[in-house]
Amino acid sequence: MGDKRMEESAIAGEDEMNGSTGLRTAETLLRLLPVALCVVALVVMLKDSQNNDFGSLSYSDLGAFRYLVHASGICAGYSLLSAIIVAVPRPSTMSRAWTFFLLDQLLTYFILAAGAISTEVVYLAYKGDVSITWSQTCGSFGGFCRKATASIAITFIVTLCYAVLSIISSYRLFSKYDAPVACNNKGIEIPVFHT
Repeated sequence: MGDKRMEESAIAGEDEMNGSTGLRTAETLLRLLPVALCVVALVVMLKDSQNNDFGSLSYSDLGAFRYLVHASGICAGYSLLSAIIVAVPRPSTMSRAWTFFLLDQLLTYFILAAGAISTEVVYLAYKGDVSITWSQTCGSFGGFCRKATASIAITFIVTLCYAVLSIISSYRLFSKYDAPVACNNKGIEIPVFHT
């Protein structure tokens, strides 16, 4: 009976160090979601090619779409690795919190840039640009444009997942720091508001 209580208190101590088990499970699932979404966006874009009387068009013909494919692959790999690391219960350290914070921020902007650049290319493919004599491509390659649009839409859902993960990792990091203490002697004074 005493061993069981010690075991329960050890588990409770681990949960206090890592946050609740429910929060860790939710974060793990939130880190796994981009894996599936990135793979779907990647596959849709990789299979995006069309041949017709006007010629052929493939994702590899456009640098923005190649960037999207590479970004999706990198994000899927990072998401899988980070989900495995988060799922394993261990004490949270400052270096681990900083690593997740920085990588989550980096990958958020990385996938956002891929989606934004690809959106611009698809916009030009649908609308064209008369000033630079870029004609509307989607009139001739409608299937290509629809697949590209679907892949980009999925990429923006991934971006939202990473934004939420960035908020979680920043909370985990900055909650480790104490609030500033007001100094009444020499030094910097920080105003303290009392209600």
